[in-house]
Amino acid sequence: MRLAYIFLGTLSLILAAAGAVLPLLPTVPFVLLAAFFFARGHPPLEAWLVRHPRFGPHIVAWRSRGAISRRGKRAALLAFAISAATGLVFAPLPWSLVPLAAAAIGGSWIWTRPEA
Repeated sequence: MRLAYIFLGTLSLILAAAGAVLPLLPTVPFVLLAAFFFARGHPPLEAWLVRHPRFGPHIVAWRSRGAISRRGKRAALLAFAISAATGLVFAPLPWSLVPLAAAAIGGSWIWTRPEA
């Protein structure tokens, strides 16, 4: 099981790295997921992530208070809005309502999280 956690943590970090350069792919949620998997499979890597100057504060804020930074909230809500608008413009009904529903549900959940 330990190897599975290490694999999933590594995959999450790869997705986080891709999110750092690709628009609309989030970075911090994948870093949080990597920290979760590494805590179970490779504690030294988890400790490195928690001490990381860029990602560590996000991990600590999420673990301690379930908090998301204001900038992170804005970025996520903007990505949801763009995805919903794109779906409404390019997808036929009823499929165009799927991104709109995802944006409403996911966006409202993010909006209600405490701010870091």
